[in-house]
Amino acid sequence: MQYFTFLDPRDLDRIHEASLEILNEVGLLVRNAKARRRFAEHGARVDEATERVTIPPEVVERHLAMVPPTITLRGRDPKYDVTFPRKLPVIATASSAPDIVDPVSGVTRRATSHDIARIGHIVNELDGFDVFSISVLADDAPEGHFNLSRFYPALKNCLKPVRTSVLNVEEAEKVLKLGELIAGSPEAFWERPFINFGYCSIVTPLTMDFDSTENLMFFAERGVTAYGTVAPMGGINTPLSMPGMMALINAEWLATMCLAQMSRAGTELMYNFLPVFADLRTGAYAPGAIEVGMMNTLVCQMARRYNVPSGGYLGLTNSKVSDAQAGYEKGMSTLLGALSGVSFIVMGGLLDALMSLDFGQLAIDDEIARMIKRIRAGVDFSEAALALDDIRRIGPGGMFADSPMTLANMTTATFMPDLADRDLRETWAENGSADIHKRALNKAMAILSRPNRAVLDAETDARIKAHFAGIVAGESTLPAGWTPFEIGSRGAGRERRQTRRRMQLSV
Repeated sequence: MQYFTFLDPRDLDRIHEASLEILNEVGLLVRNAKARRRFAEHGARVDEATERVTIPPEVVERHLAMVPPTITLRGRDPKYDVTFPRKLPVIATASSAPDIVDPVSGVTRRATSHDIARIGHIVNELDGFDVFSISVLADDAPEGHFNLSRFYPALKNCLKPVRTSVLNVEEAEKVLKLGELIAGSPEAFWERPFINFGYCSIVTPLTMDFDSTENLMFFAERGVTAYGTVAPMGGINTPLSMPGMMALINAEWLATMCLAQMSRAGTELMYNFLPVFADLRTGAYAPGAIEVGMMNTLVCQMARRYNVPSGGYLGLTNSKVSDAQAGYEKGMSTLLGALSGVSFIVMGGLLDALMSLDFGQLAIDDEIARMIKRIRAGVDFSEAALALDDIRRIGPGGMFADSPMTLANMTTATFMPDLADRDLRETWAENGSADIHKRALNKAMAILSRPNRAVLDAETDARIKAHFAGIVAGESTLPAGWTPFEIGSRGAGRERRQTRRRMQLSV
């Protein structure tokens, strides 16, 4: 499959060379002493007085050759494991928003562990999402359980791969212990570790902090699936040009890659970025900017040059509500990512520059995710698909509606949306004139109204609660007062439309 590109191979080579120059001549500020020692042991130059590390090109190239070409994210149920790159992009929810749009009041409030349980329940039933990147924080987390209060309700209610970041190694140890308790024993868990982490070891420009760098080394040493994300802001902490930004963040990814491979050769990684630009009229963070999708195209190109999976935070928006701005910002960047060959898209559910999750938007983004996968599935070109026999048989002025091919493919040849309205205006009006956000909220509520097939069994749950005293409940329940919007009988309108079309076809 041919992918959309901006740069030719010579441009990519120059970005790589520029990144090597940055690492060799400018270097990084590395705040973690263990990391500095590890860099030194593997051929980097370390100035302890300034905490500056410079990495010669041959050291970078040697460790780049160690990176596997694929990465696997595992879920509680192995049938949901995903290994990529693959033909279809792997699509995850966006993560770590502090707030949620309350589905009952419509007012934004702090998110809790109860919300995480509900989101996990919903994501488990939405086919567009392959990974539950834990969408929100848990404002009700007990002391010492900050990220445990996120992983537990997520894992309890979702069979798909679950991932998020942790503050430090101590938190990571607790979450891994949670995995052992769910698996039934340490041996069972480490035979197939189904908890996935992320980390941001680089503070742009060119700075490795202490805790997240410690996390990076810990995950690699233990063989835990984890990947880093670099999140620069063009015009603030990178040059305000795409080539300059790309050279800088590529250097940062290469430095992260080196430390991971120095910690354990063959550590799986992803070339994952959230490259955003500042709106310099105000300094506002602009993840909905079209340049985010354009930068991701460059990331995809560099990832293919290095033969590693590519990832991007796409489908993000600055809109505060689920409106037309949210739709075009989310749609444009995810489409550009899909056409550029991105392996992994983090995109679902968040509004307001990653600050809040909306249940309706989550269901809408699932529909976008399924359309993106439909695009990447491509076109099945075959002699049968050319349908020349039907064209000859039906001829000029004929109708293809009742041909065997049409009947065989009527539910598979085109994408069938659940939420997008395709009724006639009169039918839509008769059914309550509901917008897509109302229909999407109804879909989310319908999922939460059903028993959760993914929920942990009572014995396992009791084992977890006995080990972690005071842990949050982690139950997925329908929020009190959440009632469906009255949309009317879509079936009646559809039947009238089908009758009218049958009459037209018979004329």
